[in-house]
Amino acid sequence: MAIRQHIHLHDGPGGPFESTAVYDSAAGVQPGILLFPNFLGTKEWDFDKAEELAKLGYKVLVVDYYGKGKRGTDMESGGKLMGELTADRAKMRDRLTGALAELRKLPGVDPARLGAIGFCLGGKCVLDLARSGADIKAGIVFHGVYDPPPFPNAKMIAKLLVCHGWNDPLCPPEATIGLGKELTASGVDWQLIAYGHTGHAFTANDMPLDADKTFGFQPDTNRRSWLAMQNFLQETLG
Repeated sequence: MAIRQHIHLHDGPGGPFESTAVYDSAAGVQPGILLFPNFLGTKEWDFDKAEELAKLGYKVLVVDYYGKGKRGTDMESGGKLMGELTADRAKMRDRLTGALAELRKLPGVDPARLGAIGFCLGGKCVLDLARSGADIKAGIVFHGVYDPPPFPNAKMIAKLLVCHGWNDPLCPPEATIGLGKELTASGVDWQLIAYGHTGHAFTANDMPLDADKTFGFQPDTNRRSWLAMQNFLQETLG
């Protein structure tokens, strides 16, 4: 196994963008996965996750959805970038579909076996990519944000797995139920796993869990959700 990481520059609305490709260069044709980061944008944490996926047999593109040189360093700067991105959901959608086109260009990616995973804001990206009718087989959301865009969805194709912390203040029960109703009405194949005593950012091993268990790393949920993802990817992408 010879996992390599390299910068993948590409254009798009608001670009240029500086995404990062991570894959086993010695492997043959493999499924391709988009990895959408949390609201801070691409960072070493995401590259480590991409390497884990590459070891499982996937070619990964860690998506820069903000633009080259634009990254959050704390809650304030990340929140500002996130607000700018999500203020125009149509433009955001176009960036996401543009990233999918870039994934198809990576050497050895099987265009018939594509998926996406995302964390926090990245989970919203996965949902919006699926809502666009993108031709992906699988979408996995980790502690995402569920509000739909202010325009109708296209016909959804992707099968979806949503890994949700029940105590997440960004997605209270009414938001979670709303997502379930939306996905049911779409006719798409979806499943949602809600983890108790778990809040937002439960995969963020650099973020201690708060006293109310509404925000921060939850090791049991992190482990269980990653296993759920592996099973789901095996079922949908092989």
